Amino acid sequence: MRSSYSGLAHRTSLSYSVRVTSTPFESTATGHPRRWWILMILCLCLLVLVVDNTVLNLAIPSLMRDLEATPADIQWVIDAYILAFAGLLLTAGSLSDRFGRRRMLLLGLALFGAASVLATLAETPWQLIACRGLMGVGGSLLMPSTLSLLFTVFPPEEQRKAMAGWSMVAMVGVVAGPTVGGVLLNHFWWGSIFLLNVPIAILAIIGTIALIPESRGPARDVDPAGAVLSIIGMAAIVWAIISIPADGIGSAKVLGGLVVGVIGLAGFALWEKRSAHPMVPLGLFRDRNFSGTSFSIVLLSFTAGGLLLALTQYLQFVLGYTPLKAGLALIPYAVAATVFNGLGATLGKKLADRTLIVIGLAIIAGSFGILTQVSDSTGYGLLIVGLLVMGVGGGLAGPAAYTLLMSAVPADHRGVGSAMNDTVQQTGAALSVAVLGSVLAAAYSSSLPDSVPEQARKSIADTIALGPDFLDAARTAFTKAMSISMTVGWIGALAGAVVALLVLPKRRSDNAPEEPAAAATADTPS
Repeated sequence: MRSSYSGLAHRTSLSYSVRVTSTPFESTATGHPRRWWILMILCLCLLVLVVDNTVLNLAIPSLMRDLEATPADIQWVIDAYILAFAGLLLTAGSLSDRFGRRRMLLLGLALFGAASVLATLAETPWQLIACRGLMGVGGSLLMPSTLSLLFTVFPPEEQRKAMAGWSMVAMVGVVAGPTVGGVLLNHFWWGSIFLLNVPIAILAIIGTIALIPESRGPARDVDPAGAVLSIIGMAAIVWAIISIPADGIGSAKVLGGLVVGVIGLAGFALWEKRSAHPMVPLGLFRDRNFSGTSFSIVLLSFTAGGLLLALTQYLQFVLGYTPLKAGLALIPYAVAATVFNGLGATLGKKLADRTLIVIGLAIIAGSFGILTQVSDSTGYGLLIVGLLVMGVGGGLAGPAAYTLLMSAVPADHRGVGSAMNDTVQQTGAALSVAVLGSVLAAAYSSSLPDSVPEQARKSIADTIALGPDFLDAARTAFTKAMSISMTVGWIGALAGAVVALLVLPKRRSDNAPEEPAAAATADTPS
């Protein structure tokens, strides 16, 4: 890395400190001269999203107490973000290709920061849910641009290394978010965790304006019909998934949402097939690298999406950790994932992406097997062993999966390609929160003794509120329920490994091929 920065300083010289020229930059085999600085800013943009979501999980007990939020409210605080984020991703990615990825990145950061400020003023669960929805809109605008810009400014041979660095930031967020958030929750009210987003967003905006070039695909007409159909289809599907815990899989709401979603996405596919300027090139799904990796990423996200929902409650309600201590307890997991992210990027030059994805998912399945044995008596020791193993698996599978998926996307559709990557992740996360959340809640209620009143069976917080006489019963029931939900995670991870083994090509895939010079241009900001 040191040599990269030395070369960077030599290439940029003093001209950038005086005035950046307006000469257009086109993606080349050597990449953008400021690409490593640009990567730092893109990582900062990613960090604001990761920190927000990890801190939110840590604040669940505080929200239950201070806002009198029910488990259903908490799930909607989480899912409102996912609904807006996943529903708008494809449209946002397409708009970034058309109008400029840097422009959409700035707009998303500004909206995300403003919504975070509004969230601190919420006095009821539904006000907070509305703010989380606005944050999801901001996230959908900024997220596709980060990955598409990364693949635009880096040459093919450096993309895997850059992707590993980008992925490592997510792990840094897993540590920094809960740690800083734990300090805030120990000394201030729950709203302070949302203020944490604001300085990060401001720094990212300043860095984007100063360093990141504008980038867009070839000029083409906007596809409003495709945008509307994709929003309806994705939003309805996610709505149905996140309604499962409260209403049941056979309810009219869930089935109706699924029907609307399937009709919307089918209409979207038919429209895109006949459109002269499709928002999403449907030919991507005939590429085994793209379609197979997409499905693997859904299952990879499914295994991890609902994990923190259970673990933060286990650490605080069962083990009695403070929010700060609970955040610090996750550090070994983040360190393991960070180390193996780097190792995965190195191994990706020698091993097939399929091999790394299969091995990573198999290791994750093993980690869930360990976590099924966690109880109220095993304490932190067995829990952290399971998380360390999971960090190893995620570090190996993640960079390989994301690089393989993005390498299959044409340069002029990188914004929407990045959005597809984010969409499959969010779909997996929504499924995880819905399925694992439902399993956790149902198993917890059924594991409680009959002496616990019905109104106190919805969550461990409600049961503990009855008094010390019910504390042991609540802890025992929760760990039994968590074990069952970890079994579901084990099945998901194992299924992901099987899918990757059967669907992905055996050969080692090189980094993305170089795109034609005219396929995507980046104008240096003046």
